[in-house]
Amino acid sequence: MPAPPLIRIISDLHYGDRAGRIKDLAGLGPLVPDAGELVLNGDTLDTRPGYETVAGRRRAEVLAFVGQCRVPVRLLTGNHDPDISPDHWCELAGGQVLVTHGDIAFEDIVPWGRDATLARRLVAAARQELSDASLASLLTAHRRAAAAIPQQHQSEPHLGRYLRSFLRDTFWPPSRIPRILRAWAEHPGRMARLIRPERAAARFIIVGHTHRPGFWHLPGGLVVINTGSFCPPLGPRLVEVAPDHVALRHIVLRRDEARPAGTLAEFALATA
Repeated sequence: MPAPPLIRIISDLHYGDRAGRIKDLAGLGPLVPDAGELVLNGDTLDTRPGYETVAGRRRAEVLAFVGQCRVPVRLLTGNHDPDISPDHWCELAGGQVLVTHGDIAFEDIVPWGRDATLARRLVAAARQELSDASLASLLTAHRRAAAAIPQQHQSEPHLGRYLRSFLRDTFWPPSRIPRILRAWAEHPGRMARLIRPERAAARFIIVGHTHRPGFWHLPGGLVVINTGSFCPPLGPRLVEVAPDHVALRHIVLRRDEARPAGTLAEFALATA
């Protein structure tokens, strides 16, 4: 029996945002040749209300890439693309690896964002309609809430307006930086508390969302791995799920291409 194929996971491509480092989806090509599947773990682009013409064109380009790619591409939703796919999460390696975008950790989705108050109200309303508090139901509530939050600068085609909106969204209010640092510190633990009770077999949780790449060992042997973002300043990472291990690797961005580079950490998987 052939070994299961190598699966590669990235997130937060933010395709179409001027800050995104990949301007042409063909630039993901170097990630494909030795992989059996590519997982795009949320925020691949922005499909929320606003800039419908630009967003529609970007969606078509992403779906064309998925259809033409030489390996299967699995699209998981994020808070920026809540309707890009019916899949909000997936399990790999017999349930040892759980992959989801990571915004579910916060009741206001992006606690450092200008729209955190609106997000908190929308999430609360969506959760009130749930019949249970399962992972699937909570993710559905978050996607319903995210779909009602308008875009800000993400698809603005005019450079001047984009820069003004980007600077406002990035640096205001002054409390934004402390909020980001607090979210970074809390995110791994919050994800573990949500996932562990329902998915006891999970040993690895693969997320994005906060744009902070890295890995964290938590009590009980759980490891949370964040693949970062294709936007500055910290850049993206790549997770590989092989038949016997999980690896976190660098991604080198050069000439609008993303290439896998050195290994940052490697973890053994239980094998049958």
